Amino acid sequence: MKLFLDANIIFTAAYSAEGISRGLFRLATAGKCLLCTSAFAHEEAARNIQKKAPDKLPELTRLMPQVAILPEPHPRRVAWAAGLPLARKDAPILAAAIQGKVDILVTGDRRDFGCLFGQVLEGVTISTPAEAVEAIICKLHTF
Repeated sequence: MKLFLDANIIFTAAYSAEGISRGLFRLATAGKCLLCTSAFAHEEAARNIQKKAPDKLPELTRLMPQVAILPEPHPRRVAWAAGLPLARKDAPILAAAIQGKVDILVTGDRRDFGCLFGQVLEGVTISTPAEAVEAIICKLHTF
């Protein structure tokens, strides 16, 4: 299962060794899922860590080799995503996830992605971290 991590998930995983966001990294280490993001999301996470918790930068650096950086999405795909009920700043996130053919876009951003949670757009399910973990566990039990 291929997961696209929004910036807030990367931030949270670097910020705290506990919790569901870090659990996604543990599942990836165990070979249960693949993690990816975009340079845009990674840069946002790094900026926020630098601003809010600079002592966590080494942890971010340690975690990121587990995350593949996908190519930036085509401008037409970003324009399409910008037409959805989604904050304009998040259109490149959704577009990159769709272009990267991920299974799940994982975000904790209820304000901007909330109306899309549970929806499948172009084959990508928009999920909370808890829902993503549940999907991984369910897939493991179906084999």
